[in-house]
Amino acid sequence: MSKETILRIAAKGDGVTESGRHVSGAVTGDTVRDDGTIIPGPHHVEAPCRHFGTCGGCQLQQADETALRQFVTERVAFAAEAQELELGELLPTHLSPPRTRRRATLHALKAGKGAVIGFREARSNRVVDMRECHILAPELFALVAPLRGLIANHSGRQPIDISLTLADQGVDCQLKGFTAEGLAATEALLDFARDRGLARLALDQGYGAETLWEPEPVTITLGSIPVGLPQNSFLQPTRDGEQVLVSDTGEFLGEARTVADLFAGLGTFAFALADPAKVLAVEAARDAHLACKAAANMRGVPVHAMHRDLFRNPLTADEVSRFGAIVLDPPRAGAREQVAQIAQSTVSRVAYVSCNPSSWARDAKTLVDAGFRLEKLRPVGQFRWSTHVELTSYFTR
Repeated sequence: MSKETILRIAAKGDGVTESGRHVSGAVTGDTVRDDGTIIPGPHHVEAPCRHFGTCGGCQLQQADETALRQFVTERVAFAAEAQELELGELLPTHLSPPRTRRRATLHALKAGKGAVIGFREARSNRVVDMRECHILAPELFALVAPLRGLIANHSGRQPIDISLTLADQGVDCQLKGFTAEGLAATEALLDFARDRGLARLALDQGYGAETLWEPEPVTITLGSIPVGLPQNSFLQPTRDGEQVLVSDTGEFLGEARTVADLFAGLGTFAFALADPAKVLAVEAARDAHLACKAAANMRGVPVHAMHRDLFRNPLTADEVSRFGAIVLDPPRAGAREQVAQIAQSTVSRVAYVSCNPSSWARDAKTLVDAGFRLEKLRPVGQFRWSTHVELTSYFTR
């Protein structure tokens, strides 16, 4: 029986052989028989979590640190190569450590006299009843068992989504689909929030999140500035990953004195770059925009917040040209319309942070065709053991 060697891990997590065959569960260095049997190689390890293989939260726990780093690096490098982009310097890949994820959405359902809570199975709506987790921050995982009891005793039979975020004051918890009927259920929720020291507890019963418990305004510190944390706001998934993205951006833009932070969100980059730089923070989500604006005004930081949809109404080339540098951190779809305007502008320095190598590469090609050079590129794996990859990049002309 013949065998093939796995050369790399593909974008969806399958191992790829010399002949191009895709093998689920295989990693770089494994060998595969014709019948699909995987012979583990030097980079194939035992998954640390008992739920791996069932839980859809992780796809690559069988890959050691070397194989995981290679996967993240190649996802980004191959995207650049696909657009024939010349690269000045590939910076070392950053991988977030285990148990550092500070935000996650879990799913729960009442089952018999108990409840199940966890991530869903891959390609299924079935919930894996989480008994351990090697990606969640300990503060988040500590709530899983108490939440299981709360749902078992006080919820109906409808599915529940549980959004958890580690904020400055503790854990921000939102329950979507949990119907608090009667005084006993309401008191149980308040007791739960108080006893567990939650920063905030909110219910979404189909009409948007309503706060039940928030002893003091919930914030997230960005740079050195506490910024109000609206419900369902975007936040980088790990603190260490955020630090790498922010540090790279600051180093890329160096001495720029005027910066436009586009798709700014709450101000992750704006507050880190402000003072000495003056920063325009442009964001379409109204709650995030207002939180950024309020924090800047309260602290007297040179950040001017602008509410604007950059997909429908990008900054024009003339507007972009007024700045010394540009920061981009768009959603997964990328920033096609905005990048087209940057390409037509006179700006010469762009830091582009992306959570999708494919859309980034498309936009990068537009910049390069307009005379920019891709100076630096760093792959980032904040979603450890998953196929989700991020990056930082720096363009000059």
